[in-house]
Amino acid sequence: MIERPNVELTTRPLHFIWIADCSGSMHGERINSLNFAIKEALPAMRDTAKDNPNAQVLCRAISFESNAKWHIATPTPVDDFNWIDLSTGGVTSMGAALKLAAKELTIDKMSERALPPVLVLLSDGEPTDDFQQGLDELMALPWGKKAVRLSIAIGNDANLDVLQQFIGHNELQPLVAHNAAELVKFIKWASTQVLKAASSPESQKVGQAPSNTNVPLAMPPVNNNVAVTDVF
Repeated sequence: MIERPNVELTTRPLHFIWIADCSGSMHGERINSLNFAIKEALPAMRDTAKDNPNAQVLCRAISFESNAKWHIATPTPVDDFNWIDLSTGGVTSMGAALKLAAKELTIDKMSERALPPVLVLLSDGEPTDDFQQGLDELMALPWGKKAVRLSIAIGNDANLDVLQQFIGHNELQPLVAHNAAELVKFIKWASTQVLKAASSPESQKVGQAPSNTNVPLAMPPVNNNVAVTDVF
């Protein structure tokens, strides 16, 4: 068997981090739908990663309620990544969650050869702590600025202004999932099309310093005709 030379050198890490709200208002159908949607998206996510051999996709997750913590702390290759169901309770410490993410996006913890990380923020409500301070800490880092930052609102109660600030680009809008089907669709999109864009060779040239821009993305089609009875 002939081994390919320098395979390790051609593979570049891509950190994919879910930042998930599990406050009390997420109880019931919302948290159940979030857990189901991420599990449902994983096979397609693995297939997308296989189609982009230049990237080593490493997944993990932060959860936040009255406190923020690593729900899945170890950066895990997507082929080995399994979702652990979230439970709910407490308030919405979104700022603390962003601070926690920022601690992992420092230059010493991210390979210089890394591809832009993907951060997906999911929430159904209003931050109850200092969101702006958390966002400032994230955006003070080169890899925080370079990250592909997306947000998905779960239901109509989420603070869209806050979710838009997290994205940081007017051409990208928070996705609003009105029901479980839409949540699955949006999470699959974030897990596949966004991953594909971030892991493409064009997303960042070797040796290029992180810039202040996200990877260009086209938003998925949004269904504006949701039945009143078919909402969270």
